Amino acid sequence: MKRWAKILLGGVAVAGAGLFLSADYIKLNLNRWITEPTQPNRAVTWQQGPQAPQPGERPPNIILIVADDLGFNDVTITGKGVAGTPTPNIDAIGREGVVFANGYAGNATCAPSRAALMTGRYATRFGYEFTPTDVRVPGWFPTSIIRPDALFARNIASFPSNWEHRTVFDEEAARNLPPPGDKGVPAAEITVAEQLKSRGYHTVHLGKWHLGEAGGMRPEDQGFDESLGFIIGGQKYLPEDDPQSVNSYQDFDPIDRFLWANLPFSVQYNGSPRFAPDRYMTDYLSTQAIAAIRANRNRPFFIYLAYNAPHTPLQALKSDYDALSGIKDHRTRVYAAMVRAVDRGVGQVMAELKRQGLDDNTLVIFTSDNGGAHYVGLPGLNRPYRGWKATYYEGGTHLPFLMRWPARIAQGSRLASPVSHFDIYATASAAAGAALPADRPVDGVDLMPFVTGEATGVPHRTLFWRSGGYRVVLHDGWKLHSLTHPREDRLYDLASDPTEQRDVAAQQPARVAAMKALLAAHDRQQAPPAWPSLIRSPIPLDRPLGVPARTSDPYIYWWN
Repeated sequence: MKRWAKILLGGVAVAGAGLFLSADYIKLNLNRWITEPTQPNRAVTWQQGPQAPQPGERPPNIILIVADDLGFNDVTITGKGVAGTPTPNIDAIGREGVVFANGYAGNATCAPSRAALMTGRYATRFGYEFTPTDVRVPGWFPTSIIRPDALFARNIASFPSNWEHRTVFDEEAARNLPPPGDKGVPAAEITVAEQLKSRGYHTVHLGKWHLGEAGGMRPEDQGFDESLGFIIGGQKYLPEDDPQSVNSYQDFDPIDRFLWANLPFSVQYNGSPRFAPDRYMTDYLSTQAIAAIRANRNRPFFIYLAYNAPHTPLQALKSDYDALSGIKDHRTRVYAAMVRAVDRGVGQVMAELKRQGLDDNTLVIFTSDNGGAHYVGLPGLNRPYRGWKATYYEGGTHLPFLMRWPARIAQGSRLASPVSHFDIYATASAAAGAALPADRPVDGVDLMPFVTGEATGVPHRTLFWRSGGYRVVLHDGWKLHSLTHPREDRLYDLASDPTEQRDVAAQQPARVAAMKALLAAHDRQQAPPAWPSLIRSPIPLDRPLGVPARTSDPYIYWWN
């Protein structure tokens, strides 16, 4: 992709601004991940483990399943499901294991969240603060039309004078920066795959990466023995004109138009030339996960199964779409069908573990990278929580977070204390017998003692999130949003107000000051951003994109 074009791969940033681009702008000249011809499908031969189990006690296999932009309400064990669509296989992980009722993402957008998940650390500790995008745009790029909804913009006089009513493009930051492929998790970071590989695990990555493609950043360089998927942030699920594909186009979202025009339908194996999957992408990744389990059944393995569903572009398999004929709205039905395919894949993976006799001693973790996105145009993805992907309101960070390990976790377990993505790192490391790195802070903790009752107290009293001038701290059930754009603080008591409806900052000045001190202390321990933010973009808290704006709409500004 031309470097300036990759500004659009930030996705939410421009979509949140309500930007409209003509078709001429959207069809771009792109690099090898987009323009390199996709070769026909070819079989993947997974590296074969021993033909028979090795003697002695075997550590647990570990499977980490991450959906993309899946909302809290999309899964029926935590919500109602999309238009009531059940997710029985995902639910079974929590029903037969533990539900973390207050599981949080490492960040509210995909790449920084995955960076925290992979490293067990706040991604801001190593400068991974913003989703990688390219900040060099051509002279013709219409930055002057990057605005929020027109109705909102026309009524700026009714808002405080310090409120910025448009997406701000930082032209100074846009000069002389590296391409987005060079922005990723540094090779010096020790990933969970490297942790497990040090204990003799065979490590497999499937699906989305989005953590860099420069030397030392690719999955094969970060501890994965095998990687089958895509390095950039997304792919199509089928060719757009495939007779098995049912598509939903969000005409109100310029990023959706960009994705349809430019994303390929492809994967690569350990850096090979790109080739086409032989079926719907979600089913392809599930099928390959099953093959990887079979190949490694006689040795400890770690599989990171990173679905790109249900992230846009919205494409459902026709058979899934037809099975949901009770849903009348087309977009809702396509989205629900995509979630249905993820649930089917989870069930197939779990069934294969049983077939191979591995079910009892496999730790399976299911979560999403962040909350449901407002740019999908559907209102209920994160219900009952407020906010979306790209906000640190509960809708952006409070996720389905489930764990199953029959040998260690009692069925029907539940942990109410806040836990975070970065705890997966410490939990998997402890299960494998890998000591945590001693030369750097590790923010995650092993959750197993809290799940089994061996540990008292809570895993975390305090959690932090940061993106530029938007900082948030959750401490002992109180949550502070500290903003510089506009300059204000918003305080919520999650014990009595879990959906963040009542800002009590004005009534609690001492608590606000104490929590801002926590933020300042945390900031002093973090690294400067490895690359600057490009934009500050408004995300409406209470409505999805495509729904007409009102002058009273509250916004959060997302820095990226």
